[in-house]
Amino acid sequence: MSKILIRGAKVLGGEPQDVLIDGETITQVGAGLTAGDAEIVEAAGKVLLPGLVDLHTHLREPGREDSETVLTGTRAAASGGYTSVFAMANTFPVADTAGVVEQVWRLGQESGYCDVQPIGAVTVGLEGKKLAELGAMHESAAGVTVFSDDGKCVHDAVIMRRALEYVKAFGGVVAQHAQEPRLTEGAEMNEGVVSAELGLGGWPAVAEESIIARDVLLAEHVGSRVHICHLSTAGSVEIVRWAKSRGIDVTAEVTPHHLLLTDELVRTYNPVYKVNPPLRTERDVLALREALADGTIDIVATDHAPHPHEDKDCEWAAAAMGMVGLETALSVVQETMVDTGLLDWAGVADRMSFTPARIGRAEGHGRPVSAGEPANLTLVDTAYRGSVDPAGFASRSRNTPYEDRELPGRVTHTWLRGKAVLVDGKLT
Repeated sequence: MSKILIRGAKVLGGEPQDVLIDGETITQVGAGLTAGDAEIVEAAGKVLLPGLVDLHTHLREPGREDSETVLTGTRAAASGGYTSVFAMANTFPVADTAGVVEQVWRLGQESGYCDVQPIGAVTVGLEGKKLAELGAMHESAAGVTVFSDDGKCVHDAVIMRRALEYVKAFGGVVAQHAQEPRLTEGAEMNEGVVSAELGLGGWPAVAEESIIARDVLLAEHVGSRVHICHLSTAGSVEIVRWAKSRGIDVTAEVTPHHLLLTDELVRTYNPVYKVNPPLRTERDVLALREALADGTIDIVATDHAPHPHEDKDCEWAAAAMGMVGLETALSVVQETMVDTGLLDWAGVADRMSFTPARIGRAEGHGRPVSAGEPANLTLVDTAYRGSVDPAGFASRSRNTPYEDRELPGRVTHTWLRGKAVLVDGKLT
């Protein structure tokens, strides 16, 4: 593998520096570096970040390859600046055994665009009745450390307690989809003024908040780690803040779409805005931004949820829930957090690389941009502005809420262990 000299990049948004990659490793970082035989990448004015890590991705394979495959999903990830993604377990068959998680892990190895770490199901078949083979999945070649029934809530408190006790033995974490099922029967959008005016079934904030409150107390009781998926309400923020003040080992994520979009968009009845948890109010959006800035919310995770055309191009009630997000996440974070002054680029690196890698124990990812570290990197043209065109997505699906919306920033290069997988915005 040849040497690469990235010249004049603003490392984590700081002063311009040169970064020399030799093979799979960063060998030098400094000003005025030279390497006669190196490929030169002119990066003046651009921001160099560690490769992004997504703790919440739906790759759909096995079973729903019409929506996404590990290959197309990792190509989308590389296009968005990600070098590692965690693949959710709600596949067909469910990733609740060592065999299925190893299949997903090996498909990721073969793709070559980013690393794929499977997430194991908490319960058999996501049915919430019996613990899945947590230990076997951890001991498998996939080395699973994160477990989630995402798409469904582990609603039984006894099952949740047992899962937290089990993963504690090997330092794992349970990632909870916080949704009390009885409180959301027939729900189609956020419960509030808009749902009342539209006559759509409301999804109350308390359905999320009650589960989070229960689970942080369970985590405290057993001394284990719990992670809250796609936190979406101001009340949830306050519960997590309280839990952290008590020293409870809880982490939380927010999606890009919950940082930007509100339930007012549902007035269009466009199913592209139908998502789980639902889009909330402007008050919630502002609370989520502040919580991400102050560290109450630890990370940004995409909840990339691809669906084929026919599952979204239909009436609202029949439409599937979810949005694609890997290829637009960094742009949305730039608009909502960086351009508003709530975070600098070092803060973005923390919320989208360092901390998700630590939570998921993604070895070799979320590392400093310094000599001796793996060359997992992404280069961003932060001055760019352009309209989102889903026709150009690498993802197999096109269900983005940002079509024709102008967003800032564009990932131009992504390197996975020194190999360029995205060059000048084009996949290699």
